[in-house]
Amino acid sequence: MQGRAGEGAEERANDAARRHASVMLERCTRVLSPALDHPGAVTVDVTLGMGGHAHELLRRHPGLRLVGMDRDPQALELAAHRLHEFADRITLVHSVSDGLGEALDDLGLDTVDAVFFDLGVSSLQLDEAERGFSYARDTALDMRMDPGAPTTAADVLNTYSHSQLTRILRVYGEERFAPRIASAIVRERALEPFTSSARLVDLVRANVPAATRRTGGNPAKRTFQALRIEVNDELGVVERSLPVAFERLAPEGRLAVLTFHSLEDRIVKNALRELSSSSAPPDLPFVPAGSGPRAELLTRGGETADEAELAENPRAASARLRAVRRLPGEDRGSSPRVVPASRRRNRPGTGTAGNPARPRTQEFETHPHLEPGEPGATVERTP
Repeated sequence: MQGRAGEGAEERANDAARRHASVMLERCTRVLSPALDHPGAVTVDVTLGMGGHAHELLRRHPGLRLVGMDRDPQALELAAHRLHEFADRITLVHSVSDGLGEALDDLGLDTVDAVFFDLGVSSLQLDEAERGFSYARDTALDMRMDPGAPTTAADVLNTYSHSQLTRILRVYGEERFAPRIASAIVRERALEPFTSSARLVDLVRANVPAATRRTGGNPAKRTFQALRIEVNDELGVVERSLPVAFERLAPEGRLAVLTFHSLEDRIVKNALRELSSSSAPPDLPFVPAGSGPRAELLTRGGETADEAELAENPRAASARLRAVRRLPGEDRGSSPRVVPASRRRNRPGTGTAGNPARPRTQEFETHPHLEPGEPGATVERTP
């Protein structure tokens, strides 16, 4: 029995791997690889999914050890079969990504060389109808990335107040008609609790103006996104995970994050921008020790998939990749570094009498850790 079950899992893993195309695989691998090209390197994929990015990193770096985390036990099972050839170099952990610190402590790892996030819902979860993530098929309103988690989408719909529903639809779904949809949910659940996705899709469609229904695809997609984010606390997990991931990086370690909608991308952008900026007030004549940038941006803005990938994998259209390198010696010694007056004048809001402040001029330079012509090789330089 165990043999047949194992064969079934392996067959499912192979089938899922054939259907699942890892987004921006080459670029993600290339941005992480410089930190992994040494003996004893360790990387963490905190959202392992089907293990496509992990497989490529392990293939390219024969000495690499990988810790693969995922909150979805089904994904871990399938990834284990997909990565079976590297079994002696991988450790799989069932955990939400904000449990990274505890996972590394349990494994006796103080630091790692790279951390990778592939955020959002996975192709596996979207393709499995019974998981309830898709609005294209009638199924139970579940949407839990971890089937053992306590709250389902049906629970949210049937128990949240009108104001709570309005908030999550407006904030997480960016839904213009959030109050109207929330009112309809409260009204309809009083007649019968929500259990099926088709009923919710029909309700949303009926409460969105006809002009809006004619553009932008299925009008229920924003409601489903909002429920999924709420059920899985996706944005909260990202906000808690990123600082932990960066703090566990070794000097020269790299952090890369792949996002799929503007809400999570905004969190990532702001977090990485803060890490790569000085914490000193811009009008100081010197940079105090320990207040300089802790990281260097490795991508210029949010990099996107190229046209060839978009033609093969439409799901890559919304993907954005951002990455940083942890700078060595972040405290930068005990002596303050004097900033030349000519540079201070170019900082926004630091004009002096007779020399008013002006917007800084955008300058660019070749990135020292990427090949010329490589995406992200040309980066903005702050004067």
